[in-house]
Amino acid sequence: MRVTARGWALVGAGPLLLLSGFLFGYPELAVLGVVALVAFAVAVGIVSLRAALTVGRHLDPDRVTRGEPSTVHLTIRNDNRLRGMTVIATDRCGPAGIPVPLLRLRRGHETQTVYQVPTSRRGVVDVGPLRIVRTDPLGLAEVARSYGATGRVWVHPVAHPIQAVPAGIARSLDGRVDKVPHGHVTFDNLREYVVGDDLRSVHWRTSARVGELMVREHTDTSLPVMVVVLDDRTAAHTPESFEEACEAAASIVIAALREGLHVRLRTVSGSEISGTQGRNVFLDLLAEATLGAAEPDLTPAADRLRIGRLGDTLIFLTGPGGVGDVRQIAALRAQYPVIVVGLIGAPDATPTAAPGLLVLAAADAAEFTAAWDGVGRW
Repeated sequence: MRVTARGWALVGAGPLLLLSGFLFGYPELAVLGVVALVAFAVAVGIVSLRAALTVGRHLDPDRVTRGEPSTVHLTIRNDNRLRGMTVIATDRCGPAGIPVPLLRLRRGHETQTVYQVPTSRRGVVDVGPLRIVRTDPLGLAEVARSYGATGRVWVHPVAHPIQAVPAGIARSLDGRVDKVPHGHVTFDNLREYVVGDDLRSVHWRTSARVGELMVREHTDTSLPVMVVVLDDRTAAHTPESFEEACEAAASIVIAALREGLHVRLRTVSGSEISGTQGRNVFLDLLAEATLGAAEPDLTPAADRLRIGRLGDTLIFLTGPGGVGDVRQIAALRAQYPVIVVGLIGAPDATPTAAPGLLVLAAADAAEFTAAWDGVGRW
């Protein structure tokens, strides 16, 4: 509850009038003091009444590509027992508020409102809750209350078509094979036992130590893994080049998933998604990416890439400010046989020559993907 300036003035004047009336023998002042205090008490009582509303919200759809339409369908039902209501509510949509008029909404009835979510920019748009500000007729106090659940709309970056076979991979009659052999099945991690697991995979020493059955998981290291790293440092990008880099990352990820590759998408700040299917989880990460989330120094991220050796092919997407970091990425050639550096927003950058390193300098994502396809045989 928030007491307005008028309310505070009335609260301060009421006792003063009441006390003055008794001390100086002016009953009229005492009556005015009582009226002021009663009016404030009534105002508090009015705004304290909570409206009984049922709010339903449907986002259609909740994931779109930048520029595509997304619609919010809002249903509000008046569940108050004794009265109708007329009020202007506000539904939050990103940083803005959408006015939702509830005019003469009778008891037991509902109203519907439809509005469009702004999708002109990549990002995540939070929708809801519905907010109603109640005030008394004299404007002495007000209370803001929220109704209904919240939702999110992920606005994905635009993905440009890529036709070329992703870097570091060659076709075979059996499907896809890695150009660089790394063996086959090897230990990956430990997890809790699930009914149906082969008991031969139980790691008894760890199980005895933690008090629960733990199972060894293995991975086939001969399967190709593409690592796409998005540089989200403020020092590396302008706001425009970062948006283009997000589009370039989306283009590569979708092309790789279409070819059935295992993709590991991560940002320099540390967010990561990996898998072979479900493009939305990758695009959600790109929608949530924000410039400035990472530290200015690239060294910790490069060390994590070196120690973890996350895959076979490394795609590093940076901006005009990352031209000087290409040598640091090139130093990872011992861990990643094929490295591609995308300099987005720096079309005039001079590529760094090194075996196993390909630098593609482009003005935007469309030019980058054209250069990617122009490489020909990977």
